[in-house]
Amino acid sequence: MSTVDAKHQASPLTSSWSSSPPPKSKPLDNEPEKSKHDAVVSLDVSDEGPRKPGGWNSMVYILGNETFERLATFGLLANFMVYLLNEFHLDQVYATNVLNIWSGTTNFAPLVGAFISDACVGRFRTIAFASFASLLGMVTLTLTSWIPQLHPPSCTEEQQQNDQCTGPTSAQMGILLLGLGFLTIGTGGIRPCSIPFGVDQFDPTTEQGRRGINSFYNWYYTSFTLVLMVALTLVVYIQDSVSWVLGFGIPTLLMVGSIILFFLGTRVYVYVKPEGSIFSGIARVFVAAYKKRRVKIPVEGEKEGAYYDPPLTKGSIVAKLPFTKRFRWLNKAAVILEGEKDANGCPSNQWRLCSIQQVEEVKCLLKIIPVWASGIICFTAISQQGTFTVSQALKMDRHLGPKFQIPAGSLIVISMLTVGIWVPFYDRILVPALQKITKHEGGITLLQRMGIGIVFSILSMVVSGLVERERRASAILQAGPDGIAPMSVMWLAPQLILMGFAEAFNIIGQIEFYNKQFPENMRSIANSLFFCTIAGASYLSSLVVVIVHDVTGKAGRSAWLTKNINQGKVDYYYYLLAGMGVLNLIYFLFCARRYRYKSGHGVTEEEPHLDLELNQLKH
Repeated sequence: MSTVDAKHQASPLTSSWSSSPPPKSKPLDNEPEKSKHDAVVSLDVSDEGPRKPGGWNSMVYILGNETFERLATFGLLANFMVYLLNEFHLDQVYATNVLNIWSGTTNFAPLVGAFISDACVGRFRTIAFASFASLLGMVTLTLTSWIPQLHPPSCTEEQQQNDQCTGPTSAQMGILLLGLGFLTIGTGGIRPCSIPFGVDQFDPTTEQGRRGINSFYNWYYTSFTLVLMVALTLVVYIQDSVSWVLGFGIPTLLMVGSIILFFLGTRVYVYVKPEGSIFSGIARVFVAAYKKRRVKIPVEGEKEGAYYDPPLTKGSIVAKLPFTKRFRWLNKAAVILEGEKDANGCPSNQWRLCSIQQVEEVKCLLKIIPVWASGIICFTAISQQGTFTVSQALKMDRHLGPKFQIPAGSLIVISMLTVGIWVPFYDRILVPALQKITKHEGGITLLQRMGIGIVFSILSMVVSGLVERERRASAILQAGPDGIAPMSVMWLAPQLILMGFAEAFNIIGQIEFYNKQFPENMRSIANSLFFCTIAGASYLSSLVVVIVHDVTGKAGRSAWLTKNINQGKVDYYYYLLAGMGVLNLIYFLFCARRYRYKSGHGVTEEEPHLDLELNQLKH
C-alpha cells in the first residue's frame, strides 16, 4: 500500500466516533498520527481532484483473492471429513468435532481481524497479511499428507471395517492443528475485510455506485461459488482418487496465485484509512449511559440543546442516523450536563458524553443481535453437508458407469450449483418481477428472504432424515462386506438442493442485511457478525453431537452417531435438528415482527415508522 500512498493524497474525513475537528488534507506519507479514538476515513485523490473509485475494474483482483482463499479453506472443508476418517483414522464423532470446532474458531476470528483492520492497519494490509497466513496453513497441511512421519500408517479397507487402524500420535495431531491454526489466522483477516474493501471501490453518492453495491452482494457470493463448484469437482477427485499430496498442493499453488493477483490491483484500489476502534466507541456509550443512569431523560419541551448532536464532518461517508426512542436508557449518554463540554464545544471526557450518532450506532448493534441469533440454528442444518452427509455418501453407491466413482466430498457441488443457478435468476428475473408487485426495491424484504431460508433449512433436515432411513434399511438388508448400501448416492441430491436454497436465501440475505443495517463506518463488524453465525452454528453442532452421542449410547445401547453409520440412527439426529429449526423459525418470526429498519438521513425526535418484516410490505 505504501507505493500507492506515495502517489496519491488523502482527504481525511472524521466519522461519528471522533470528537475532534478534522485535520487538514495532507499527503498520506506526511500526515500526523491520529489518536486511536479518531475515526478517519481517507480516499485517494490525485492532483486533479478526487480519484474515481475503482468500481468493477478492481473487482477482478478482490474477488479473485477471495475466491482462491475460499478454494484453499473451503476446498479443504469439503473433503476434510474424508481425510480425517480415511487418512488420520479418526472415528465419526471425533472427526466431526474437530471439523466443527475448527470451523467455529475460524469464523470467530473475523471479529479480531475486523478490530485490527478498523483500528490499526486498514483493510488492504489486513487482507495482505492474512493471505500469507493462509498460504502457510496450506503448506503445513500439504506436508501432513506428503511426509510419512506426519500422518498415521496406511490402512486396508478390511482393517478400516474392523476398526483395526492405528490412529494419529499427539505430534501428528499437533502439526495438523497447527496448519488449521494458520488457516484460522488467514480467514480472520480476509473475510471481515473482503466485502467492505469491495464496497469501498464504489461511490455511494452516485446512482451507478449504489447499483454497483447492490449487485456486488449477490455476485460476490455467486462468483466464488461457481468457481469453487468447478474446482472442487477436480481437486476433490484428485484427493480421493489420485493423491492427497497433489490434492492439497493444488489449492496451495492457487493461494500463491491469489496473493499475486491481489497485489496486482494496488494501483486500481480505493483505500480507506483505519477508522479507529469501534469497540472503544461502543464501550464509551455504555459507560456514559451507566454513569448517567440517575439522570432524567429530557421531556419533549426540554429536548432543544439537551443532547450532544454535532454535525457530521462535511463529505463524510457516514449517514446521519435518526434519533429514536428505542433503548431510551442509552440516550442518557448524549445528555449534556454542566461542565461536560470544553470551550470548543467538544466533550471534555469522551467516557461521559457521547453524540446522538454514537448512541444510535450502538442501538443498531443491539437491535440486530436477536435477528443474528436466529441464523445460528439455520446454519447448523446447512453445515451438515460437510459432515454427516459425507458419512452417508461413503456408505452409498457412488459409481457413474463401471469405472468412475463420485468423491464423497464433491457432493457439496450440488448445493453450490443450486446457488449458482438460482441467484442470477433471482437477481435478474425474479426480483424485477416482484418489484412490480410489492413496490419494494429488493422484491421482498431482507428478513423475509432470511425467513424463507430458515424454512428451506428445516425441509432439508426432514428430507435428510427420510433418505437416511431408507439408506440404512437398504444397507442392513443388502449391503456387502464393505457396508455400502446398493442405493445411488444421488438420493442425497434433494437434501443438498434444499440446503442450497437455504444458503441462497438466508446466507446472502444475512450478508446484505448486516451490511445495510449497520452504519458505513461499522461495515467490518457487520460482516464479522455473519461469520460469528457460522461459528456459533459450528459450536452448537459440536455440542449437539456430543450430547446426542453420550445420551443415546447409555445402558449398552448403540448410539445414534456411532462409528458405523449403518448401526446408528443418524436420521433421528436430522429430525432433532429439524425440530430445533421449527422452534427457531417461531423465534425468528417474533424478532422479525419487532425489528425496525435503520432509517434514512436526518435527525428526528420521533421513532421513525418502519416496516414490520414478515407482517407487511410498504414503501
